[in-house]
Amino acid sequence: MSLHRLSGDGVALLLQTAGDPAVVHFGADPGALPGRESTGPVLHSNYDHPLSMPLWPQASAGWAGTPLLEGGRGGRDTSVRFTDPEVRRGDSQLVLTATDAEAGLELETTVELLPGGLLRLRHALTNTGDAGYEVRALNTMLPVGQQATELLDTAGRWSRERSEQRLPFVTGTHARTGRRGRTGHDAPLLLAAGTPGFAHRRGELWAAHLGWSGNSTVFAERTADPSRALGAGELPGTGEIVLETGQSHTGPWVYFAYSPAGLDGVASRFHTYLRSRPGHPRRARPVVLNTWEAVYFRHDLDELVSLAHAAAEAGVERFVLDDGWFGSRRDDTSGLGDWQVSGQVWPEGLVPLISRVNELGMEFGLWVEPEMANPDSALATDHPDWLCRARGDRLAPTWRNQHVVDLTVPEAYTHLFTALDAVLTDAAQAGAPISFLKWDQNRDLTDLASAGRPSQHGQTLAAYALMDQLKAAHPGLEIESCSSGGARVDLGVLEHADRVWASDSNDALERQHIQELTQRVLAPELVGQHIGPATSHTSGRTHALAFRGITALFGHFGLEWDIREARGADRATLHQLVGLYKKHRGLLHSGIQVRADLGDAAFSLYGTVAADGGEALYAFALLRSSEGAGPGVIALPGLQEEKTYRVRAIVPGREPGTFIHREPPAWLEDGFTATGSYLSTVGLALPALNPERAILLHAEALEAL
Repeated sequence: MSLHRLSGDGVALLLQTAGDPAVVHFGADPGALPGRESTGPVLHSNYDHPLSMPLWPQASAGWAGTPLLEGGRGGRDTSVRFTDPEVRRGDSQLVLTATDAEAGLELETTVELLPGGLLRLRHALTNTGDAGYEVRALNTMLPVGQQATELLDTAGRWSRERSEQRLPFVTGTHARTGRRGRTGHDAPLLLAAGTPGFAHRRGELWAAHLGWSGNSTVFAERTADPSRALGAGELPGTGEIVLETGQSHTGPWVYFAYSPAGLDGVASRFHTYLRSRPGHPRRARPVVLNTWEAVYFRHDLDELVSLAHAAAEAGVERFVLDDGWFGSRRDDTSGLGDWQVSGQVWPEGLVPLISRVNELGMEFGLWVEPEMANPDSALATDHPDWLCRARGDRLAPTWRNQHVVDLTVPEAYTHLFTALDAVLTDAAQAGAPISFLKWDQNRDLTDLASAGRPSQHGQTLAAYALMDQLKAAHPGLEIESCSSGGARVDLGVLEHADRVWASDSNDALERQHIQELTQRVLAPELVGQHIGPATSHTSGRTHALAFRGITALFGHFGLEWDIREARGADRATLHQLVGLYKKHRGLLHSGIQVRADLGDAAFSLYGTVAADGGEALYAFALLRSSEGAGPGVIALPGLQEEKTYRVRAIVPGREPGTFIHREPPAWLEDGFTATGSYLSTVGLALPALNPERAILLHAEALEAL
């Protein structure tokens, strides 16, 4: 049998494996298959065989677009031909293996249909020849429907990650290459192709995500054949991946999603898969307080104990000490790389603080940045050969006063593991365990090399390995991937970390957009979202506490400001917000994420609906002034039509200035009861808000009350 099928959750992939393997279909499950295969015509001024979308795009088979493989042996064996694969089938998996004996290469492609209908593919290449083979590219591609005429991806910068951009899907290649040595603030977290105007809950679309944290390419390609495809792959440097005889290289997973119902459908597929993983966080995600914007480098035991008391009183469950606890690190110019507790700042070590935090009922977490070092550090002074060098004595320019530690040097890797392991072990043996590491990476890794040879591939794998080794040595340890905010957010690092820090911006208005686009791929419980200071330290904007709190609520909730400043009404509102998170986090971290498509982009309505439809929690916000006099009647997406719901408004703190109406909608005080069909079709007359304000709506099925 040469036609193979993977299908489930409304998605199907059909592969023709005789001869040159071809993707017959990727998209909606077509149900029963016809009795014979459908082949295309042989075109004028073209190859003498029908055109199809290859699983393995190869110039040797007539493919003129982006190829599966680029490489060679010093100019030899650059043309490859893999055909007639052996196919092994497992549960929701196909493994295709083929050999090009003349080129001395063997290719293995693994295709998996994941829970939720998400698809992922990766290739492994083995050198069977008698000389080294350099791999320059190993790309994975799948076709999208002819109706996909519009593209969407994300760009961005520090503190404004994942800014949406749209463009027409025209002939040619739209390639987003990342050469930063890390995923990047400007990375296309998701590249989607769909029908014109596809939105949260409308339109048919296909999407791709690369699960890799180093240099990369993600692309959309349209040829005159006509074919449209999405693809991705690692982007190694010249000479970086050279396979000696018998050696193999496995590319990263590329994830593909199909949705007949907009971006919400794509998010649902990613979230369902992520929650099915054995290593996915299972226990309730604790309320976090991170000390950075409260004290910065001003570490003082009495001051931090005072902050810890305020945190415990507010309901915090994890207290994280940020940068400044080690070596000579009193600011960002010195000490980075010296992972020993500073005797100057902490003469008795960290145990007195950790013990007090634990006594207050909170876990303790610690900031680290193992991949970097200040020039003014013992590591850089004593071991200059441990810093990444492109050539001779030439170091890349500093970034935030940092150089990159070469993790591919065994002695450097071992030194870092030993130092960090000692910090964790010493604390545990003193009865003051550290249960969480905020793992930062504060610079791009351009011109990254080890002993004069490009090394972003090895550096990325070594960072992954260091995380894994520390977690194996300290069972229960959780790690956050932070990279000067959201510059290392991908499913590659999330095979090793337990959450990401979405952005260094705690400006709630910026965060509304950053978090929305981050959660198109990542489940909310994997995304760190904190309430920042009243006036943002990155943007200078000032926001009411309720708006900041509601913005942080729909993720892994936390606080990042000196909450001792919250007094009176603000203190009560803070308690209410923490209580709301604890009450609803089970729903927020297991339910189906929904976003309404509204005619006015000034308004935002989003939420989470329980898988059984028993309840839902929505946020309704006005992000900027609207052209209209009010929001009008807005439907609540995702509710089950046959259930009857009681909808109640939650207005944290009842802060003055939240509303601008003279009289509220009649239902606002005592609730509104209607069927899910009515609420998701007609909706509710929502209150008039001032800009940069938000309220919550809780819908509960009557049978659940």
